Amino acid sequence: MPAAIISGATGFLGRQVLKAFTDAGYQATGTGFSRASGQVRKVDIQDANAVTKLFDEVKPQVVVHCAADRQPDSCTKNPEAAHKLNVTATDLLASQAAKHKSFFIYISTDYVFPGIEGQAPYKTTDAPKPPNIYGQTKLDGETAVLKHDGTVVLRVPVLYGPTDPTENNKESAVNVLMDSLYKSQKEPVKMDAWAIRYPTNVEDVARVCLDVAELYTSSSTPEKLPRILQFSSEDRMTKYEITQTFAEIMGLPLDGVVADTDGGKPGPDGTLRPYDCHLDTSELQKLGIDVATIDFVAWWKRWVGAYRH
Repeated sequence: MPAAIISGATGFLGRQVLKAFTDAGYQATGTGFSRASGQVRKVDIQDANAVTKLFDEVKPQVVVHCAADRQPDSCTKNPEAAHKLNVTATDLLASQAAKHKSFFIYISTDYVFPGIEGQAPYKTTDAPKPPNIYGQTKLDGETAVLKHDGTVVLRVPVLYGPTDPTENNKESAVNVLMDSLYKSQKEPVKMDAWAIRYPTNVEDVARVCLDVAELYTSSSTPEKLPRILQFSSEDRMTKYEITQTFAEIMGLPLDGVVADTDGGKPGPDGTLRPYDCHLDTSELQKLGIDVATIDFVAWWKRWVGAYRH
């Protein structure tokens, strides 16, 4: 039975990746920190000794690195902490993976690209130019990873999917818009109607991670396979349009949601959001990996339906 390590396994994406690998028959060890329990082992991935011990004990064939500070505002406020987690810890994990000859997947972001109007979709060969500190730390993480053999970068856009009941919708910049819709029933809520997003389900990303791991670890010439991959849905929506979709699904009025079309400037905390970072998925398609995604509306109808019973 092959072994796998999934970092950030208590997180929004990490939980699904851990499930996908476990279901596929891997001896999967998840790591977490503040919320670690049960199948998820408490490991400080910024501690070199703890990381060395983890790899020596698990001896993984595959590592999927999901742990990150993935909140742009948080990275702007605490750039040093963001760099430690998104770059230094990433380098630590990738170097241990290289030492153990483990195949390593690093989850990156569409925010490595500037997202200037008219440039998207971005190919893997296009030059990154992050618009904010979050994107820069993730790009620096990519650089740290790619200097080691047996590593791959997987860039993904904004994610949605099953949330942890204790975290509610805060885990996802998409799911949380359902809360905004409820709030708008009582008071006006300003909603971005400028930036284009491509909400992608965490279950789809987990499946792609598994497919990539299986393909690369079974290849006789993995060194000839691409090092940078990109996965995204084709669901093109602003946050306002996502909230509009939620209003239709929930049968709620949208009157309290105020469309904000004045984008392209730094927010109150100084974080600049890109206009459109749509990712081109042709590298995955060339590898024969399925890039189809769950239907956004159908998934949400099922998810909210489960809560109504």
